[in-house]
Amino acid sequence: MELALKIANKIKANERFSVYIVIPMWPEGSPTSAAVQEILFWQGQTMAMMYSVIAQAIKNAGLSDQHHPQDYLNFFCLGKREVSSSRRSKPTENSVLASVQKFQRFMIYVHAKGMIVDDEYVILGSANINQRSLDGSRDTEIAMGAYQPTHTWAATTNSHPRGQVYGYRMSLWAEHLGELEDCFREPQSLECIKRVNKIAKSNWKAYVAEKYKKKMIGHLMQYPIEINKDGNVSSLQHYESFPDVGGKVLGTPTNLPDALTT
Repeated sequence: MELALKIANKIKANERFSVYIVIPMWPEGSPTSAAVQEILFWQGQTMAMMYSVIAQAIKNAGLSDQHHPQDYLNFFCLGKREVSSSRRSKPTENSVLASVQKFQRFMIYVHAKGMIVDDEYVILGSANINQRSLDGSRDTEIAMGAYQPTHTWAATTNSHPRGQVYGYRMSLWAEHLGELEDCFREPQSLECIKRVNKIAKSNWKAYVAEKYKKKMIGHLMQYPIEINKDGNVSSLQHYESFPDVGGKVLGTPTNLPDALTT
């Protein structure tokens, strides 16, 4: 939520600010299980809350005819697809395994907790990036933060820092986007965020296509949701459930106690 509030403040100040969030397609476990569906439900509620804050900020700034909430905030996931092989043993028809083997697509699970801020500061670890996990006296987790004093916005007289944190981000982008483009040097720019979204949407289409003709560029895919100008979140058209394995993308509330999944 803090990210959405930061974006809202930047919109009010008429300054560019972009947030790119990579999450697993679904949490650990079966996507059809009650626990995972409950987690996905609360994840969807969090996304909706964030986008509603951003949409309201855009409206308050009188920019509704110029900008969309996804000009500032986007969610992505990672996936891979391979060419099918006829030499594999054939599982029982109509099973999840049969579908997975037929289309040869699978998500790349994201378990690392990391954040790169303004190309000058990086935080990495096993701890979730929130107060509870980073408190130091609650969760048994660990994380580290690092920066280079000579490669900050202040030290470079408000020019873009080009130190090792910047280099690390660019290497990640090269891996997951499959290429490097000049606009990636300025991730806050509208040009950059639109280009990343274009690649991510193209990769999703290749991932879910009936036949794997157009290969994916890297691994980054749009998370299968749609956001309208008012910030309302819905599952991507025709993909209310995850391909092959099932389970609603936006989850569903269950009888599990909220304390177990939030």
